[in-house]
Amino acid sequence: MEIETNDVKLEICQGDISAQEDITAVVNAANAQLRIGGGVAGAIHRTAGPGLEEETGPLAPIKPGEAVITGGHSLPNDYVIHVLGPVYGRDKPEAKLLADCYRNALELAEEKSIDSIAFPAISTGAFGYPTEAAAEVAFKTILEMAARLEKVKVVRFVLYGRNSYDTHVKVLKQLTE
Repeated sequence: MEIETNDVKLEICQGDISAQEDITAVVNAANAQLRIGGGVAGAIHRTAGPGLEEETGPLAPIKPGEAVITGGHSLPNDYVIHVLGPVYGRDKPEAKLLADCYRNALELAEEKSIDSIAFPAISTGAFGYPTEAAAEVAFKTILEMAARLEKVKVVRFVLYGRNSYDTHVKVLKQLTE
């Protein structure tokens, strides 16, 4: 699925975030220590290689909602933007912290003149954020920011599972129709 808003193309696809060859920066749903983990952090770190963990070490720890940027190493992308999403039920207020992840990642992309960025469904895996609620926060934040984006022209959501993909498509349609 794809829509355009304020000259920004917003795409949703199902796939592997570490294999987005036409995207300048991918977003890592990181852990606080910015180390290899499961899910998205594992996929990105395994593809990027050990240089990524070496570069992230001095940047850790980060707090929920924060974003930091590194090189892409062996990924097909120039940059990785690492965000720490909130743990649902523990990090409060969840919606604000999750929105901060998307906002801060987009602000970093703007600062670095990044034209395209790919996001996973931040906090919806091991951190337990309900997918539909997380998608609503993500898309509302991105739609609100789109008018202010001058460099970023493509925002892609890369969702691993079919249920996550279907949920994100449903939420985006509800918000834009």
